[in-house]
Amino acid sequence: MTTFEIVKKLCKERKISINDLEKALGYSKNTLYRLKTQTPGADKLKAIADFFDVSTDYLLGRTEKKRYYDLTEKDERDIQRELKKIIDGEDVDNAFAAFDGKVLDELSEEDRELLIASWENTLRLTKRLAKKKFTSYKHRN
Repeated sequence: MTTFEIVKKLCKERKISINDLEKALGYSKNTLYRLKTQTPGADKLKAIADFFDVSTDYLLGRTEKKRYYDLTEKDERDIQRELKKIIDGEDVDNAFAAFDGKVLDELSEEDRELLIASWENTLRLTKRLAKKKFTSYKHRN
């Protein structure tokens, strides 16, 4: 996938046109269309990456990961493993065995699913924030 195709895809996700992106970045008309045949300069590439909050490696097609702090498959497996520990009551530091005075097994199915989804989202958010905060600059894309 070329840089232009990636930029076009990002524009589609944001529901803006290429022309709107050019205006937002202060580029002249058809500047981004030149990405079809030319390699962009570092300054243009950085501006586009900053606009979409993606890495320059993603724009160049070197990686499928948009941001250095996006969760990997390993991170997702770790989250599911931690969630299972919480549900099974093995992780006493993070587990909440009771909710509103009820044991997890005694909750209605709907409340149980909502609580588990909440824990999963909390674990996912915590993992992303930790990656964002603690990844050293030399390991960021």
